[in-house]
Amino acid sequence: MAEMGKGVTAGKLAINVQKRLTRAQEKVMQKLGKADETRDVAFEEMVSNFNKQMIEGGKLQKDMKAYLLAVKTMHDASRRLQDCLAEMYEPDWFGKEEMDALTEDTDTLWLDYHQNITDKSLNTLDSYLTQFPDIKARIAKRDRKMVDFDSARHHFSSLQKGKKKDEAKIAKPAALLEKAAPGWAQVLISAHQVAQTNLSFNQAEEELGKSQKIFEELNVELQDELPVLFDNRVGVYVNTFQGLAGHQEKFHKEMGKLNQNLNDIMTKLEEQREINEEVNHSEAASPPPKSAVTNGSDGDLPPGFIYKVKAVHEYAATDGDELELKVGDSVLVLAFENPDEQDDGWLLGVQETHWLQKKDISIKGVFPENFTQKV
Repeated sequence: MAEMGKGVTAGKLAINVQKRLTRAQEKVMQKLGKADETRDVAFEEMVSNFNKQMIEGGKLQKDMKAYLLAVKTMHDASRRLQDCLAEMYEPDWFGKEEMDALTEDTDTLWLDYHQNITDKSLNTLDSYLTQFPDIKARIAKRDRKMVDFDSARHHFSSLQKGKKKDEAKIAKPAALLEKAAPGWAQVLISAHQVAQTNLSFNQAEEELGKSQKIFEELNVELQDELPVLFDNRVGVYVNTFQGLAGHQEKFHKEMGKLNQNLNDIMTKLEEQREINEEVNHSEAASPPPKSAVTNGSDGDLPPGFIYKVKAVHEYAATDGDELELKVGDSVLVLAFENPDEQDDGWLLGVQETHWLQKKDISIKGVFPENFTQKV
């Protein structure tokens, strides 16, 4: 059984070697013009389009990955810059909480932008390119089977011509056979020759049929698929760049809003600095009379006056007993008639301009202390 196995293996190896030699010989013959070659100009154009499409798709995939890498690099740089600003931003500066929220929103926007491009553009492109290796392998197989088909066709044609020659020879009994063998022997020899010729001819014809069937099946499949694949490239390019453009537009629109918010915070911070400088300069130039701070019965100040503050942030009143503040407003702080009514972090006061004009404290209200600065 072992020897039989070796014999079978050796036989298959010999057949494969012979097939490769035949293919190589057939290709040389085709190049030298000694054998006709199966050609399909339309199919060759399809293959040329396929190769061009595959190269372009690969380049687009490479450039898309490079773009995504650049987006990630910009995201990292933006995050470090925002973190640096958040760390330097002092707690008592205007908009500290807004600044922290802005940092988080900016980071989230970059993450979403990168993920959306990956999901909608790069993954679509990757899926599109996965079909090319299989089709490329089938094109190569079709070319090999075409060589086998041409080889089988040429071999069959050669046997067909040889068969006709043998039949012509058999039709004319050779003089030597006539002299050397009786009539019945000549019939046997002729029959044997015809049988051998027919056997080789039938085998060649069967091999030709098999190789032709395999080649034509591959050929028909590829002729159906290649034009469709070539046309599909338009839809892939549209989806890829349309998705990219849409996500870019959304990203830059949202980033523009965040940048405007950052600009507003910086503007308010600068205004706060200028107010502080004015207050410090005013205090240095003309310090307030001692009686204005300590004596609540002074005639130019409202009853219960404690000290004066200036608003460094705007405050919109949300209740009837609250005081509306605008940046720069001077407020005269009053003592609560009932100290138990005072909430932590809140003061009671009247706008200085109102008091100077009306000398009336009925329009007084509470306001958050941390929105003002003592002067």
